[in-house]
Amino acid sequence: MAKQKDTSQAGSTTHHNVRLVDTVSLQGQLLIASPHIGDSRFQRSVIMMCQHDQSSAMGVVINHRSDELDIAQLCETLEIGTPRFHGDQPIHIGGPVDGSRGFVLHSQDHMQPESVAVTHEIGLTSSVNILRDITNGIGPVHSIISLGYAGWHAGQLEQELSANIWLNLPASSDLLFKVEAEDLWDEAYATLGIDPAHYASAAGNA
Repeated sequence: MAKQKDTSQAGSTTHHNVRLVDTVSLQGQLLIASPHIGDSRFQRSVIMMCQHDQSSAMGVVINHRSDELDIAQLCETLEIGTPRFHGDQPIHIGGPVDGSRGFVLHSQDHMQPESVAVTHEIGLTSSVNILRDITNGIGPVHSIISLGYAGWHAGQLEQELSANIWLNLPASSDLLFKVEAEDLWDEAYATLGIDPAHYASAAGNA
């Protein structure tokens, strides 16, 4: 946390009004791409926000599945053996940053020492151990395995939100793990009670 500069002056009768702007953390929220996002990498994307503070933000796209990669192929690449279970579970493209790095969003029934609680019911783990557990049938009940992530530097995400590039919605296990990836963007808008076509029209006339 950055230290606040002391602007007080002892013995002075002059009063300074100091405006402190606090970043509202979007950790635990879903970012939903607007219909007019203008970046094909994030078209119709839904992002699980895993970290957000004044210095940076990080999230994982949860509805862009790889057309070429599943768990079995990933295990072969990592040389960790043939999966006993879930070999055909798809791998997701988590974002354009560091595409060789893996992230597993999962239910909290299988938290490991290195796992991070993103919400009260969703965990994040980036070690290969959880992949081994999943493929051995002893992992979490629900999981989304992704390569890569989406990242923002200080203030960037706030600017994009102000420009109506993203909407946000509290994440839930049902949305993450029980809605098919291809339906998630539409389901997120339905949960917000917004028709994407109307939202696009309104944004275009802003």
